[in-house]
Amino acid sequence: MEQRTLELELVSAKDLKDVNLISKMDVYAVVSLDGDAYNGKQKTKTKLVPNCGTNPTFNFPMRFTLDDSLTQQNRLSLEVKLVCERSLGDKDIGSVQVPVKELFDSADPKNMKFISYQVRRPSNRPKGELSFSYKFGEKVAVPAPEVAKKGEPVTAYPVGAPSYGAYAQQATSSSGSGYPPPQPGYGYPPPPPGAGYPEAPPPGYGYPPPQPGYAYPPQQPGYGYPPPGYGYPPVQQQQPEKKKNKFGMGLGAGLLGGVLGGMLIGDMVSDGGGGCGGGGCGGGGCGGPDIKEAWPLATAPSNVNLQGNW
Repeated sequence: MEQRTLELELVSAKDLKDVNLISKMDVYAVVSLDGDAYNGKQKTKTKLVPNCGTNPTFNFPMRFTLDDSLTQQNRLSLEVKLVCERSLGDKDIGSVQVPVKELFDSADPKNMKFISYQVRRPSNRPKGELSFSYKFGEKVAVPAPEVAKKGEPVTAYPVGAPSYGAYAQQATSSSGSGYPPPQPGYGYPPPPPGAGYPEAPPPGYGYPPPQPGYAYPPQQPGYGYPPPGYGYPPVQQQQPEKKKNKFGMGLGAGLLGGVLGGMLIGDMVSDGGGGCGGGGCGGGGCGGPDIKEAWPLATAPSNVNLQGNW
């Protein structure tokens, strides 16, 4: 397997598409090499060129390793992507894609060659120009990598494992089948006398029989679940308190007041019927005021006669 080196220096770009509306663009480039399965995808990013606008200048050197056979087969491609750095997310300006074989066919074997390519926007419209210089190195022989085919199992044997090639060849030549005939006396040896499972134990050999009375003690009376009624008492529901009927008490008090009032009115009527009859007042009627008017019934002294004179 032979490889080469590609020395490349990204020089500058001009007349690019301005993707910023207010300020000048800050531009950087990403250079990648595709198509090499052994070395993988190689990618390099240049330094940022601030406030360059549409004409950035890089002067950034880089180096790639190429498989010479893939270069001759035109299976490698070089891509240069120009990007504008922005705070809200970077945006692609344009890119250049060049086959490596095209560069190799027009290369100078001794000196760096300067070349320019047209930049194409993401819409594939041409806008701008990119310039760089490059040079290929000499071929270098390297050992080819041992790459197993995808999906193919890899068989490996440990060190010191016996080889079965001669045995298989001998078995095939000695008989039609793949297995050799068994040798005389080959197999498992007969068991020696007395070998095998032991005989049944003699009578009485083993665990002794349980003694009389040897067991769990009988359950004592009362041992177990508690009798009914044992535990928390049942919850009794409270009966709603009956309201006292105050109608009976009011009725009794009214009746008692009526009786007392009737008796008092009867006494007053009987006292008024006597007047001053019998000439007790000297025929001229009662000279003084009525004792009932001067002394109310409730406040009259006990020694005053309400029906006669003082």
